[in-house]
Amino acid sequence: MAEQRRDARDVREDAQDAPGRGELGASGARDAMERAWDELVLTARRTVADGLVVGTSGNVSVRVGGTVLVTPTGVPYDRLTPDDLVGVDLDGRQVLGSLLPTSELPMHLAIYRATDARAVVHTHAAHATAVSTLVPELPLIHYMAGALGGPVRVAPYATYGTPELAENMLQALDHRTACLLQNHGTIAYGDSLNQAYDRTAQLEWMSRVWLLASSVPGLTPTLLSPQQTQEAGERLRGYGQRD
Repeated sequence: MAEQRRDARDVREDAQDAPGRGELGASGARDAMERAWDELVLTARRTVADGLVVGTSGNVSVRVGGTVLVTPTGVPYDRLTPDDLVGVDLDGRQVLGSLLPTSELPMHLAIYRATDARAVVHTHAAHATAVSTLVPELPLIHYMAGALGGPVRVAPYATYGTPELAENMLQALDHRTACLLQNHGTIAYGDSLNQAYDRTAQLEWMSRVWLLASSVPGLTPTLLSPQQTQEAGERLRGYGQRD
């Protein structure tokens, strides 16, 4: 595979040859790649700062045209520089950089192949991971589940980095934008890194709320119905400022 890799410096010199240039335009490919990598690194560092990841346990990716930029395996995010850019095509062939991509690449690529995702965030968030060991789906403790497509499912356990885990994840993501990975963590996708991150943080928050509410002796949390959650999801689609 080494002969298929290109040093990150080459991106600055001839990014017009990178996959996806037809979508981006030759003149904008280089800048788009560099901006996307900078945003990816900032998002990865945010997962650590916000306590969603310990060490190098999570990973982040963003799609630029036909290329998927991903965090490299085993490298602390605070050490990443512009020269550490790593990119693969949708078949998983490394086309940019010299560092090896994340070991969870099969999950990221499975999402890009099956959906219109532009970014994916995977974490080992503590409360969400705890929930993944207790129930087959996160109970409807809050209407924000509607923003993720409905009740958040738990994908059955499989060894990390395997096609089996990627397949289990895709089933759990059916008509959803986030899911829990049993005894593992979370994964969420979106139209941007900000959206994928926000969905990840929302999932962790809901998991924490459910754990707190269900821990009160003698009381059982009141849950929403699927219909209430769906209605909230429809309202949330129109939430916020309009361009």
